[in-house]
Amino acid sequence: MDLQESREVIRQVDEEMAKLFVKRMEAVRSVAAYKKERGLPIEDKEQEARVIKGRSALVEDPELRSFYVNFLQDTMDVSKRWQHYLMEGLRVAYSGVEGAFAHIAAGRIFPDGELESYPSFESAYEAVEKGECDVAVLPIENSFAGEVGQVLDLMFSGDLYVNGVYDLSINQNLLGMPGTDISKIRTVYSHPQAISQCRSYIRKHGFDAVSMANTALAAQKVAQDGDCSTAAIASEETADLYGLQILDHDINESKVNTTRFAVFSRVETKMAIRKDAGAFLLLFTVKDEAGGLAKAVNVISAYNFNMRVLRSRPMKDLPWHYYFYAEVEGDDSSENGKRMISALRGTCPGLKVVGRYTATSNIQQGGETI
Repeated sequence: MDLQESREVIRQVDEEMAKLFVKRMEAVRSVAAYKKERGLPIEDKEQEARVIKGRSALVEDPELRSFYVNFLQDTMDVSKRWQHYLMEGLRVAYSGVEGAFAHIAAGRIFPDGELESYPSFESAYEAVEKGECDVAVLPIENSFAGEVGQVLDLMFSGDLYVNGVYDLSINQNLLGMPGTDISKIRTVYSHPQAISQCRSYIRKHGFDAVSMANTALAAQKVAQDGDCSTAAIASEETADLYGLQILDHDINESKVNTTRFAVFSRVETKMAIRKDAGAFLLLFTVKDEAGGLAKAVNVISAYNFNMRVLRSRPMKDLPWHYYFYAEVEGDDSSENGKRMISALRGTCPGLKVVGRYTATSNIQQGGETI
């Protein structure tokens, strides 16, 4: 084949690839719409790795295969940029003010979203129920302080679904006015949980601790007051936001301090869940009789499902009655899962699956899950 013939073949292939490119990007448009409706992030490293591994096998030539892997990755990067463009304007509710950890988590999960602040967990949740926002990012558990009961109660009483769970490492810092020396600090402001997490540090320096609604409001107060004898315990991002200086880094007592955030939306995802990494969230009540909880737990176990978490919460409208929150490994939509749910319905007066998600992801850098 001479040069001109080769160029003609390339031209014909390019024409076909242009048509296939348009077809592919229309499919990506549908993927973006699905993710936006369900509050799913664009980035999915595990899915990308599975696709590249599977499709690279289609190229038999080992020399060309490595270049095809690069081609696939470049194609995926273009697709993700297209999704980012299509998903601009996703309205994301969170509880707190700008700079709070919920704000940081929401921004990292949805870097292209329009973040909307709400004064409480309930108001952020209701914003999605009412259609004011597309998704809500709310904390469900802290490794130091335990579950966030208010959010679990919203799951029990509300109608939203959890389509993702993400871990955010919490590093507390001492923030003060620029030029302030730690020796001048007398009072620190922060959220009660942050104060608890830094109790040893506060006691060591003899600070008076004053509770605030959240860490960002504490930083805002220090900045507005301009008092060099006060400081806030909050994140590094909050220091930048309010023009404060980081007087000391990582002052929390536990260096394994992580908060789990859930993404709530009005629509439940039906995406396939890998059995080695998938989980679902189950809420149920039991009969008021001896062994009521044991019967429910035995049903889950009998169908070979493992509970990662089991917690009880009081029912507000029925004194001394409780509902149970469970995180269960596996796929409840499988045939075995359906049988398990059916058996549970015969034991539990109240039962609902409120969410499905794959392995919990860490959210640490620029919106990517790593």
